[in-house]
Amino acid sequence: MSQKRPYRKFQKKGPSLTTEQKVEKFILRNSENGFFTKVTTIPYKFEISESKAWDIVGELLSEGKIESIHDEISGDMKLCKAGQTYSIMNSEQKRKREKPNNFKKKKSA
Repeated sequence: MSQKRPYRKFQKKGPSLTTEQKVEKFILRNSENGFFTKVTTIPYKFEISESKAWDIVGELLSEGKIESIHDEISGDMKLCKAGQTYSIMNSEQKRKREKPNNFKKKKSA
């Protein structure tokens, strides 16, 4: 029978990212897309303990890579890239204003 041949385009990647680096990239990517990241989602997304998530967030905050605000309604801590807090808040306001308009359009159609 034929022998298995390795994929031609397969290249071995470098060392995988640490959990801290994955969390940081996730927060920064969400910020670039105009969204905050709640601290409470990190343990579920990366399957780590809540205390480990808070340790990572504390480290990123102390390094100045990310900023935090608190949700007005739930009190959850929301994270974003340093310097983008107000732009993300502005985009959230725009989404909230557009949401009722989209609902009315769908209902009347």
